[in-house]
Amino acid sequence: MDLNLNGHYSFWTDRIQEYHEVKIMVKPDKQKEFEDHLTSEGVKIKMVVDDVQKLVDATLKRPKVNRLNNNYAWEYYQTLDEINEWLENIVSEHSDIASIVNIGTTFEGRDIKGVKIDFMKRDKPVIGFLEGGIHSREWISPATMTWVINEFLTSSNPDIRSMAENVVWYIFPVVNPDGYEYSFTNNRMWRKNRNTEHFTSCAATNVADDLSNGVDLNRNFGFQWNTVGVSPDPCSLVFPGGSPNSELETLSIINFVYQLQQEGTLIYYLAFHSFSQMVLIPYSHVEKGDVLEVPNYGDLHEIIIKAMDKLTARHNTTYVVGTSKEILYETSGGSFDWARGVADIPIVYLYELRDLGAYGFLLPPEQIISNNEEVMDSLVELDRVTRQLNYYRSNGYVLKFNALIILAVLFVGYLR
Repeated sequence: MDLNLNGHYSFWTDRIQEYHEVKIMVKPDKQKEFEDHLTSEGVKIKMVVDDVQKLVDATLKRPKVNRLNNNYAWEYYQTLDEINEWLENIVSEHSDIASIVNIGTTFEGRDIKGVKIDFMKRDKPVIGFLEGGIHSREWISPATMTWVINEFLTSSNPDIRSMAENVVWYIFPVVNPDGYEYSFTNNRMWRKNRNTEHFTSCAATNVADDLSNGVDLNRNFGFQWNTVGVSPDPCSLVFPGGSPNSELETLSIINFVYQLQQEGTLIYYLAFHSFSQMVLIPYSHVEKGDVLEVPNYGDLHEIIIKAMDKLTARHNTTYVVGTSKEILYETSGGSFDWARGVADIPIVYLYELRDLGAYGFLLPPEQIISNNEEVMDSLVELDRVTRQLNYYRSNGYVLKFNALIILAVLFVGYLR
């Protein structure tokens, strides 16, 4: 029995690997059959969530008092309309340093909105790009992005102020607004965008045909596209689309990144997902010695290890660091891999936020603030170490890398 081709079971794990833990949601009337089958195959099983609907309901909780204005307290998950209205409100209160940025429209015609934060109004500034909500069901990602925006604009913490003021930040809470909206209105576990061009029957996998209405945007970028960790079946959660960079959302991000590189030195591309408590370093198809395909892998590893120490210090939450192939699964076509491998942005990571799977994509609202606090601590340290390593200099990492080559050549010449 191939569980992954059976509509009675929904996998919360994108890729299935031998000797790795897999989380599977099972229909109640199929639970005994499921458990009996796995037991007969010698597979160890453990109940993690006994009532998924209860967790879904919890993530939809609303406050007794409407906090949609700038007093939003991160005690619930905002809808797309609420996020956009909040963005407009907070930008209007800080109009001297913040503005709304619209980088494109989606398949269903929604705007992809973010915020530009620019304190110093420098020519050719250092620039950072933060991406949230590329996978619809990962609600903690947009909630983290709005927190970062609020901290950059309102915090009196000197370390946060320094980070906010020395970089021009472009922060996009939801780069997949169609999918995010759909996860609130129709299917809480929706992952992809809502492109209907590949609609087909999903009878072969015994799931609703609607599942073919969408492309996994984080498999659609034109770096190692359609090589590993994807499926050609539109009914799959990891369907990469018909061609690289085919989706409007993908193209909007790509075109905007290239625009920013004309305006200044774009050194950061940080993507935020859930769940697993990991930070992934490019590239997602490499491990061991092959990680050196990224010229500054050593710096990336050093920076994020120190950042994770700060993250853990806040609430004792532990994160694992490595390439996706090393610590999660091998995959391709991701936005952050594209950012490093094609756009040549030096400081690139993908955060897999809380938790380790007890709640998974349905992280309770009560954990939003603690998650955001520790992530903010990590970002401050990430920025501190990045500055310490001279990445704020134009092409600083290239100069360092070339200097190492020159030293190596001189050393070899000396030995001769």
